[in-house]
Amino acid sequence: MGKKKGLGILQKRISLSTPTMHGDEMKYIQEAFDRNWIAPLGFNVDNFETEMNTYLNQGLVQQYQTLALCSGTAALHLGMKLAGVKRGDIVLCSDMTFAATVNPVSYEGGVQVFVDSERETWNMDPQALEKAFQKYPEAKVVVLAHLYGTPSKMDEILAVCKAHDAILIEDAAEALSATYAGRQCGTFGTYNAISFNGNKIITTSGGGMLITEDPAAREKAFFWSTQSREKAPWYQHEEIGYNYRMSNVVAGIGRGQLQHLEEHRDLKEKIYRRYQEGLQGLPVQMNPYTEEMKPNFWLSCMLIAADCAVDPMDIMETLNGLNIETRPIWKPMHMQPVFARHDFIYVEDKPVDEDIFARGLCLPSDIKMTEEEQDYVITSIRSCF
Repeated sequence: MGKKKGLGILQKRISLSTPTMHGDEMKYIQEAFDRNWIAPLGFNVDNFETEMNTYLNQGLVQQYQTLALCSGTAALHLGMKLAGVKRGDIVLCSDMTFAATVNPVSYEGGVQVFVDSERETWNMDPQALEKAFQKYPEAKVVVLAHLYGTPSKMDEILAVCKAHDAILIEDAAEALSATYAGRQCGTFGTYNAISFNGNKIITTSGGGMLITEDPAAREKAFFWSTQSREKAPWYQHEEIGYNYRMSNVVAGIGRGQLQHLEEHRDLKEKIYRRYQEGLQGLPVQMNPYTEEMKPNFWLSCMLIAADCAVDPMDIMETLNGLNIETRPIWKPMHMQPVFARHDFIYVEDKPVDEDIFARGLCLPSDIKMTEEEQDYVITSIRSCF
């Protein structure tokens, strides 16, 4: 085939992040088929929740409970309902994230006010959050996302929420197995969500979990997730419900995947470290974190120096021509047309997350990528400079 920038074009595409299956999943799937239990609810769902509880609650005095659902978005939606978000309520939201973090606010009629990021983790800035509360003292719910598997500054965020008597909903969709001060992401908020989408660190093809330490809240969410069916001999409904429960087959995939979670995290970190070493000398830095954090390194990202003329979109186009998949950093929510009229709070002279979006790029982070393939990616990136 042809050449581009002196590099051969790969026959096999190097992907950003795809599922990695191990075979253990089939044991649980087969059992669901053998027992003809393939609908929502069932032994795989129950056991997946129990096994995830065990994983998340390591070292915690207060025990968290999980509710397996059809998506992480469903978990966030039920978290909004549990938090009491009503029409017209202001909800303070992470600005740099995927839309699924903030869309559930709209499902309940709430109004998103977006909060800028800080540079040390690219997550919600505690100072900007405090400024948002000063402007909107009536706000009683905060929705926080951990970007690319890097924990947020949880001590500072929790202190601000406590000072304003606000409920924290933690979107840990990208951060399963990441820890802050030794504690698992997804166990800091009153209501929390994780995702098992196909590109996440472990997958069930689709699916998610709601996490809470309140047994009554978990039971209420279970009720809503099963169409709010009352305990009656006929189909009785006194509240609006949803078809949000996870299927028994999908949960079987999750049970097999969970056995490999730490293995996946370690492989993700190795990819990050190889980029860190291989890109030395270029005017770039990797997505940052602080010393009390142990990210899961779900996606390795780079940020091009502000005084560098190289544009990340040019790099993306070049790498795409070499059969390498990259993606821009999440476009901030306040820049999305659907949220154009919503307020956005920042504390620096210019918004931090607009700057990160303009200079950042997500790199291939698939754990099936070989070292030789990653070397090819690194060489390809270096050729752009």
